[in-house]
Amino acid sequence: MAPDSFKGTYSAAEVAAHIAAGIRSAGGTAEEMPVADGGEGTFDVVFRGLDAQPLPLQTVGPWGDPTEAVIGLSASGTAVVELASASGLNLPASGKRDPVTASTYGTGVLIAEAARRGARRILVAAGGSATTDGGAGAIRAIDDGGGLRGAELVVLSDVTTRFTDAARVFAPQKGADAATVELLTRRLNELSGTLKRDPRAVDRSGAAGGFAGGMWAQYDADLVSGADFVLDLLEADARIAASDAVVVGEGRLDSQTGQGKIIAALLARSGEIPVYAVVGSVHEDLGSYADRFAGIIIAGDAPSMVAAGAAIAAGS
Repeated sequence: MAPDSFKGTYSAAEVAAHIAAGIRSAGGTAEEMPVADGGEGTFDVVFRGLDAQPLPLQTVGPWGDPTEAVIGLSASGTAVVELASASGLNLPASGKRDPVTASTYGTGVLIAEAARRGARRILVAAGGSATTDGGAGAIRAIDDGGGLRGAELVVLSDVTTRFTDAARVFAPQKGADAATVELLTRRLNELSGTLKRDPRAVDRSGAAGGFAGGMWAQYDADLVSGADFVLDLLEADARIAASDAVVVGEGRLDSQTGQGKIIAALLARSGEIPVYAVVGSVHEDLGSYADRFAGIIIAGDAPSMVAAGAAIAAGS
């Protein structure tokens, strides 16, 4: 069972547990391996995979409101930070939720504190941001907090968007109209000229409103596929090879699933092993991508996920 979260409703771990319960009820054996790709739910999956300890910290949200966030610290010296916990679109705001003033400063506070606590590698799950500041706020906060102190910075994302495309692609989801998108794009271009390196031609640099590109340009951060990082961390190849079937899942299966998302990565790694999809909904333009699966079952609540698991066990 290797599902992603069903955004806003079920965590990946909950989906895996429900489907696994159905498999077991039908006499099958199920191994639960909840996954993520850099977006929602990545922090939880990586936190468990690292066997990290939680560290609550005070920081600020995208519009400067005080908030508490939790980072993870492992015994091996790796920290995991969720950008959305400090700079996320769904955080409360006491004033206007302005896409222009939204800042990643609060995420920078978390990164700097992880370095101060001795982390040698800092992983940042970049999904769910409210921001299009090119990481400028985070850079200011990291420098204010004493820098990275030699720590390696890794940004996990589920997109390959480039730096100055970030506003056009993502800002409308954050409340930006056409004029604001133009303003934000212009600001990203201007920012690129002030950084240590120019991030504009780098794949993945547009993740989290250009946060990824700012980290790459200023701190030499690695920008990596969240999906592949998570699957490697979980030693997924060996676990898949030992299985008779793989069950994937997400809230909505659509044409974008094949563009860097976790299901595409699992399909690529499964080879000849049949892959079943249990999803909340399927877009009508899925097309030939549907042929990649041994079966697709729509299941939007816990009882239907259990039933889907039982049906897969009976059919496979």
